[in-house]
Amino acid sequence: MAKERSALIVGASRGLGLGLVRAFLARGWDVTATARGEAPALASLSPAAPALAQVDIDDDAAVARLHDDLAGTSFDVVFVVAGIADGAHVPLPQGDRATALKVYETNAVSPIRFAETFADRIAPGGLMVLMSSVLGSVALNESGGWESYRASKAALNTLARSFATRHRDAPFGTVLMHPGWVRTDMGGPDADIDVATSAGGMAEVVEGRLGQRGCVYLDYRGETVAW
Repeated sequence: MAKERSALIVGASRGLGLGLVRAFLARGWDVTATARGEAPALASLSPAAPALAQVDIDDDAAVARLHDDLAGTSFDVVFVVAGIADGAHVPLPQGDRATALKVYETNAVSPIRFAETFADRIAPGGLMVLMSSVLGSVALNESGGWESYRASKAALNTLARSFATRHRDAPFGTVLMHPGWVRTDMGGPDADIDVATSAGGMAEVVEGRLGQRGCVYLDYRGETVAW
């Protein structure tokens, strides 16, 4: 019998994270999902429900405890979804410095620190997946806007390339994922697609990348995004 595939979805209490949990469960994966606090939407999933854990990716000690709690467990996919968009619509020179720095911490620094901590929890042939955005593409930024958020995701992309290079001899790959413009609290009601479409597409892309090394920047349809 084939081994059941497993995923750790980090930041899964709502939106795209919750959608990814649903998508991977529907594909028969064993899923562990994390949230910063109570997550009733996760706990109420049926007929299958994920294993639940609490962690704030900005808290290194909490991440270390989760790593210890999962000792002896490996995952085919570690997917870090957690992120924020505070002050996204305010031009950087006019915004609050502390808010911009918090966005950078949560969207760029913390995901990479989490990835580094959990690199040894990825099964051979598995993937470290980090939720990025097309807004993190420097090449495609021709409209401006969302400055602090764009910068945080561009930083995440750069740091992920460094992470992948640091682990070039490890038996896993790294994927930066653009989910599309999705109807979530962040994407708003006028976005192009719903959560199920985005999450289902991302799960399919991730499954298709298993066993492949290197670092790629893809959207939910599997198309390459310009750096």
